[in-house]
Amino acid sequence: MSNMFALPGTASLSQRLTRDVAETLARNWWRLLLNGAVLIVAGVLIFSIDWSVRSLATFIGALFVFEGLSAMLTFGIDARVRRARVLSGVASIASGIAIIVWPGPGIVAVAIFLGAWLIVVGTLSISGAFAARHVFPDWWLLLVTGLLEVSLGVLALANPGATLAAIITVGGIWAVAVGVMRIVLAFQLKELPNRLNEHEAQPGTPASYNGEQSPAEQVGTTR
Repeated sequence: MSNMFALPGTASLSQRLTRDVAETLARNWWRLLLNGAVLIVAGVLIFSIDWSVRSLATFIGALFVFEGLSAMLTFGIDARVRRARVLSGVASIASGIAIIVWPGPGIVAVAIFLGAWLIVVGTLSISGAFAARHVFPDWWLLLVTGLLEVSLGVLALANPGATLAAIITVGGIWAVAVGVMRIVLAFQLKELPNRLNEHEAQPGTPASYNGEQSPAEQVGTTR
């Protein structure tokens, strides 16, 4: 869910968390929860099954398609973010279909697809995290996810002669770790409107987060 919250350059959104923005973000919580649960199951399967190159390529391609559909169905905080999510979702789906229909992909091809895809989505997650740092109090979860994805992507591309075991390790770690992170993020999103209400209930506080302090400093990152 790389650029779910904001994109670089959305200055007005990066300065204020309003009730409408909080409620829009919170609407994503069950999608993110489902996405995380599916990824964890996928990661367990990646580690558990005795894969061939062809079957692993098909499974990874299916994950690309799933991630693309998830991206396209996630609510963004404005039309620009929504368009970006649709485009990134289409790219992910196209990559998934390509690796599935490619006749007899070699292990190097699987590594290239997986590594390049992880680097792209990780980079988007990192940029989206910094753009959303004044909009979403727990933006650091997006940052950690992005850093993990980029690191695993570089690892997948680092060895041109990658073995099947190495690809399984990268794919499995990514699915389980990111799945857990997204489940945590889902519950943080669900509570975001309530945390805004608590902030507004404090005497002398404005109706939205605004100013130089980050939302994490203003309302805290704990319930």
